[in-house]
Amino acid sequence: MSVFFHNFCSPLTENPGSEDPPHAAEPVVINGVLGTDAADVPQISEEQQFSPLTSPLLAEAGYVRNDEEEEARRKKFPTDKAYFIAKELLTTERTYLKDLQVITQSFQKATKADEAVPDSVKVLISAHYDPFHQFHQGFLRETEQRLAQWEGRSNAHIKGDYQRIGDVLLKNIQGLRQLSVHLQKHPECLVELERACRSSRKVEALCRDFEQQRLCYLPLYVFLLRPLHRLLHYKLLLERLCKHYPPTHRDFRDCRAALADISEMVLQLQGVMMKMENFQKLLELRKDLTGLDNIVVPGREFIRLGCLSKLSGKGLQQRMFFLFSDCLVYTSRGTTPSNQFKVHGQLPLYGMTIRESEDEWGVPHSFTLFGQRQSLVVAASCAAEMERWVEDVRMAIDLSEQSSGPHADLLPPEHKLSDDGAELESEEELGGPRTSLERQCPRGNTTVHVCWHRNTSVSMVDFSIAVENQLSGNLLRKFKNSNGWQKLWVVFTNFSLFFYKSHQDEYPLASLPLLGYSVTVPAEAENIHKDYVFKLHFKSHVYYFRSESEYNFERWMEVIRSATCSSSRPALGSRKDLY
Repeated sequence: MSVFFHNFCSPLTENPGSEDPPHAAEPVVINGVLGTDAADVPQISEEQQFSPLTSPLLAEAGYVRNDEEEEARRKKFPTDKAYFIAKELLTTERTYLKDLQVITQSFQKATKADEAVPDSVKVLISAHYDPFHQFHQGFLRETEQRLAQWEGRSNAHIKGDYQRIGDVLLKNIQGLRQLSVHLQKHPECLVELERACRSSRKVEALCRDFEQQRLCYLPLYVFLLRPLHRLLHYKLLLERLCKHYPPTHRDFRDCRAALADISEMVLQLQGVMMKMENFQKLLELRKDLTGLDNIVVPGREFIRLGCLSKLSGKGLQQRMFFLFSDCLVYTSRGTTPSNQFKVHGQLPLYGMTIRESEDEWGVPHSFTLFGQRQSLVVAASCAAEMERWVEDVRMAIDLSEQSSGPHADLLPPEHKLSDDGAELESEEELGGPRTSLERQCPRGNTTVHVCWHRNTSVSMVDFSIAVENQLSGNLLRKFKNSNGWQKLWVVFTNFSLFFYKSHQDEYPLASLPLLGYSVTVPAEAENIHKDYVFKLHFKSHVYYFRSESEYNFERWMEVIRSATCSSSRPALGSRKDLY
């Protein structure tokens, strides 16, 4: 199996490898165009330059909410935690239906008139995704009606028991069970589309062009797996409801029955989910790397990617490392228009040993990898990063020893390392500047590039957890040095915040990758005298966001911490415990 093209929309990212002021090197997205020079940026205030929201469409004028009006509006709504859980169902269902439409409407329209796309692909996607689009239109409609009744904004004259959501969830999850046969076919849709891209340059170009569209704000195959992942969200929401309600509550029985149904579906599909998550990640990494043979082979699992400094005769050099279940690949950032990472070498894990070596080399957070053909001394950015790498490498070595033996080399014969382990790299690459993302770079905000600029790493378990930690809703945003609060629709997914004016927008106006950020509450000295405010901070970049309730505040803090505070995760073999 091989891969089809993926690409994010260009984000706003800072360069963590530089201590320059943020506005000096920070790329800005303006109506879909990425620029880094001052000439590329409209004349805007200093605080807006610190923000991802620099599009003229998101100017503060006209979007500042009166605080007294906001407080009065909030006091009219229910305060029961169950209401806010139900509202999270509503807001995330809106995002989910939009994501479905990327496949069922926009992508199918793009493929319909193209004869290069095999009919088998068109039929598969139409047959197994259209039923979900139709079903979730009705699900969203019922959820919107129930929340309106719960808030008293419609049908207020009708007496009824509307302050519950379990009955709506139970009915629709039972409806979803009828569609489970289609869920089983979604991985086949992904495989067939990837095979078509491999067989036809025209199909590959079509997918690449589609992913350049602003509405395709995530890699295409992520949208293809959304229905599988949405089951996890329903399960988590129902677990919160069942934990919140006492057994005597009128909504508890329906919630418990719905939780039993969705848990059974997740259990049946968890094996498919894990295999497809690994498959999609290998496909994604294939597009980020150059100089490799096919990395998608049976039995290979992705484990971790991230930055380490490699010690050589010329000192410490930043390198991007990719850990798989059978080998460790190291690369440097390329200078080609596609901005891929160029592979310099690989170390098979079979027979490898690892030793912490900070005292031996005098390099903080360093460890040595002893392979059968060569050894490497590498250093992490901090003690926690070193611990994660050492733990995952040791676990991967154990996996390779338990397997039938080493896999075939990833590197083609002409790229093999010489016996002395010399690297095939040029002086130009070694001396290349660590600048911010290049202008017009179409692949500038993949997770790999963000990890490079933020000097951090993520694991496959982090990716699996990120699938569950998705959130949508309105937030009020405040610039660092301004007084007004701006209302925005915000979607958190794939370790990033995506910003819209409203949930009805077709595509995000800006985005902010959060890897490397910290999330805290403002200090007293910052004079943010409002409730439910959290602060995002990376070097000189500071953003304040304000939620509508304690529940929402805790949920935003929870999901953002899952992206900004990587911690030691369960071993690869226990990922099923996440589901």
